[in-house]
Amino acid sequence: MSKTLRLEVVTPDRLEFSGDVESVIAPTVSGYIGILPGHIPLIARLAVGVLTARTGDSRLMLAVSEGYMEVSPTKVIILAEAAEMPGEIDVQRALEAKRQAEEILATSKEHVVLTRARASLQKALNRLKVAKYQNGGGQGSASTPEKIGE
Repeated sequence: MSKTLRLEVVTPDRLEFSGDVESVIAPTVSGYIGILPGHIPLIARLAVGVLTARTGDSRLMLAVSEGYMEVSPTKVIILAEAAEMPGEIDVQRALEAKRQAEEILATSKEHVVLTRARASLQKALNRLKVAKYQNGGGQGSASTPEKIGE
């Protein structure tokens, strides 16, 4: 059995990442799930969260939004609404989105508006969490695709 599996992260705009990794940890609506080579076939719905892939001492982190994950024994395909590596995240834009969402949550009474604001806040906080790793604020360091990819 191979010690790696192929990871492909795809958004509507582009192929965000494609490379061989030793493990994947993905956010699903049921919680985080770890995938190793040889995993049983699985399809899961993604939640907003941090997608982590490891190869040796290298770690790749991406902020992902809703979508789907397809797992086979040799491959993981992530189809996400959005996926961003730490260096791609505009921190000022994420901070502004966070501020706006918090303002709406503090002032609005409409259910639909509150639901959208909560989702916006969750995405902004997730992006800020991943961006922190680019600046050495997290535990360890997030890899660039060149370090962990093909």
